[in-house]
Amino acid sequence: MRALARAPAAAGSGRPPDWLRRRLEVALRVRASPARARVACSSSTSVVPAAAPAPASGRQCPQPGMFPELNNLLNTTPDRAEQGKLTLLCDAKTDGSFLVHHFLSFYLKANCKVCFVALIQSFSHYNIVGQKLGVSLTAARECGQLVFLEGLKSSVDVFFRAQAEPHPLQFLRSASLQPCSEVHTWEADAGNLQPLYEFVREALKPADDGQAAWRCPVLLVDDLSVLLSLGMGAVAVLDFIHYCRAAVCWEQKGNIVALVHDSGDAEDEENDILLNGLSHQSHLILRAEGLATGFCRDVHGQLKILWRTPSQPAAQRDRSLTYQYKIQDKSVSFFAKGMSPAIL
Repeated sequence: MRALARAPAAAGSGRPPDWLRRRLEVALRVRASPARARVACSSSTSVVPAAAPAPASGRQCPQPGMFPELNNLLNTTPDRAEQGKLTLLCDAKTDGSFLVHHFLSFYLKANCKVCFVALIQSFSHYNIVGQKLGVSLTAARECGQLVFLEGLKSSVDVFFRAQAEPHPLQFLRSASLQPCSEVHTWEADAGNLQPLYEFVREALKPADDGQAAWRCPVLLVDDLSVLLSLGMGAVAVLDFIHYCRAAVCWEQKGNIVALVHDSGDAEDEENDILLNGLSHQSHLILRAEGLATGFCRDVHGQLKILWRTPSQPAAQRDRSLTYQYKIQDKSVSFFAKGMSPAIL
């Protein structure tokens, strides 16, 4: 730079030419602030702000309230969500709760009336995750869009109510427990899930005049396997889903999304009956599985997507895809097997 400063001046002038002074100014900016100098060097007369990077080809800009990559795999958006469908979420040797958070935020974004039967976590847990995805469950509940049944809290409240007072989880205090044949367990009366069905039907009934009109009703359950652990039989749970499908999917053209945990235990016949029964009724099955090789920092599991049309023959109704995924703080990235960015 010193040699550059001692360059001969223009003829007939005691100062350096303009082009030399501009180069000196740029050189000084490089030392003072390299990031700013890169922008300044793009023009010798003005500083132009850097343009935002364009999204990669074939990808959409992320939208709040859902996992956009999963929407791309399912070929759907909140603006054109299908109606009258039963979606089965299943997890085996991994945690598939991220699928529940996706569909919860998806249908809230789609302006649907959602009844959420949460039997695993508290409302604050789902609300915190929802805020990361760009939706507020508190605001949705206050405006009447979300009806939330908190199973952890309701399971305690049911014991402090009068016997004659109805409660969605009334089966918890039912005294009509019968021993199951051939298995040393106890099974609650199947009819005791009727209060839960009545709660769902009342929560998703069509709005009266003067109230906000929602797009369609949606029932979300997390998860149905808990009902088995609480003493209900698989047939009783399947009956509950059957009546909910009649009220929500058929009568009101709404949707049902339910999570079932696959324990992988061959002796757990009730769970197998429930899982197989729902699989035959479902239009879409998302099965999250852990890796057979064990834990991996860059690949958290694989997701099998199965599209079904129950009314068509088996040879024509099934179409499936399998992707691996990695769960991040506010999103989930999906990629083909062996195509993880960490490997490539």
